[in-house]
Amino acid sequence: MNIDELVARINELARKQKSSGLTEEELAERAKLREIYLGNIRRNFRAQLDTIEIVDNDDQGDKGLTH
Repeated sequence: MNIDELVARINELARKQKSSGLTEEELAERAKLREIYLGNIRRNFRAQLDTIEIVDNDDQGDKGLTH
């Protein structure tokens, strides 16, 4: 299941929860899908953090800081 299908199913279950409630099986499915989604977010965020390179310019002092 790709991320778009995953989000679509999570949203579908959320709409159903608001309108008529979910069965025990659907609650379990929703929890599983949410964990998969959050795991994906965590992996992507970790990958972004892993590509960041910190550069320390001690010789420039505070004037070397850029935003």
